[in-house]
Amino acid sequence: MSTEEFQADARADAVAPGALLLCRALPESVAPVAPLLRERMLLTRAGEGWSVLVPEGGPWLAGVDPVDRVLTGWATALAVGAPWPVLALWWDADRAGCTLASGFRRPVDYVWLSGGTPAGEDEAMRTFAARLGLDPVLGLQALERLTEPDLTADAPARLRGLLDVLGREGISLPAGLRPGEPAHRLRDAARAQPDTRTIEWAGWRAAVGADLDVVRGSRLGRYLPWSGDPRARALALTQVAAGLPLTAWGLRRRSGGWTAAGAFLMGHGTLGLAYDLGRPRD
Repeated sequence: MSTEEFQADARADAVAPGALLLCRALPESVAPVAPLLRERMLLTRAGEGWSVLVPEGGPWLAGVDPVDRVLTGWATALAVGAPWPVLALWWDADRAGCTLASGFRRPVDYVWLSGGTPAGEDEAMRTFAARLGLDPVLGLQALERLTEPDLTADAPARLRGLLDVLGREGISLPAGLRPGEPAHRLRDAARAQPDTRTIEWAGWRAAVGADLDVVRGSRLGRYLPWSGDPRARALALTQVAAGLPLTAWGLRRRSGGWTAAGAFLMGHGTLGLAYDLGRPRD
């Protein structure tokens, strides 16, 4: 490779957008839910009680949709479809940020400009700390330091600082999965992990089968829409009701991320209702 080609690759890497989805659940709990996003991803462990999803592609790579919009939609859909919170980390040439989604509550996010200048609301970090159960004094103080000026930290460094704080909650990303890295390096790092599995959409029949296996084989069943519990049935109806307008809104805005989130919710809820209607009654 010539010097000019090397420099061109380095410049491309420097501005390449990237994304990570951190789920506060083990990979075996994330695996049956993540395919409903209909995006090929790599799933591996990310510390004690955490998993990370690394997208193999994404509409932001083709300039179709901004990475922050897509990741917010995906995180929201995953969090509504499962009993654990989801933390989305994203970055591009101009900014970097994080979004925390938990159930049906409004997602909370924070953004830094490329040079590390804070561009979010202070209240966001307080909400962030509360929803993740951080220490209300020490944990919050550590987060608030990320909202103060720091001439030595660019935007990806701010995200790495966030991960350092969350290390107290068990997060530990595998080597090479660092905010600021381009997508191809993230994929290579994820594939290098011994427990990594590929997540991809294989159709509704496969999705139903995988989720039913989880229901039969683990304690997660009581939370899923097809557990047969009246509360789970209500959750399935709520997911369908929320997914319809969200999909329509995403299509009007030509937003792949929010359209995927709406489709995820409708699909997850519909599967739950279908299972509930078809299961044997006592």
